[in-house]
Amino acid sequence: MKVKPEKAEISFKSGLNCAQSVLMAYSEPLNLDENFCLKLSSGFGGGMGRLQKTCGAVTGSYMVIGIKTSNKYNDLNESREKTTSLIREFTARFKEVNGTTKCRELLKCDLNSKHGQTYFNDNNLAEKVCIKCILDAINIVEEITNRN
Repeated sequence: MKVKPEKAEISFKSGLNCAQSVLMAYSEPLNLDENFCLKLSSGFGGGMGRLQKTCGAVTGSYMVIGIKTSNKYNDLNESREKTTSLIREFTARFKEVNGTTKCRELLKCDLNSKHGQTYFNDNNLAEKVCIKCILDAINIVEEITNRN
């Protein structure tokens, strides 16, 4: 079964964070409980707890890569090594496309300030940056995990 990136976009537009949106796109293809996905990824939005560190689309992708890899390799050490390798490749590819994996650098504003929230909303960054990052992340995950 193929992942549906539009599910991620719909999830984000309905109020889920970036990490939740990425993980939800994979709930059906990976046979994951949606409620569990929402809970697991709830603290990763806004760059992990709105600290604006690693982008939620990136951390959600890391979760997906780990799940997909652990489903593929029975040996724990082999799975961990493959996951690490794919996460590094994902990160390099995401940086190539977006310049960084850091939420604050992607958005160019502080989500924890009134000024930053206004800038985020006035410049439609949810659509221009967040959804783009979510879709970029899913495309990269698909490319690197389906190749291996």
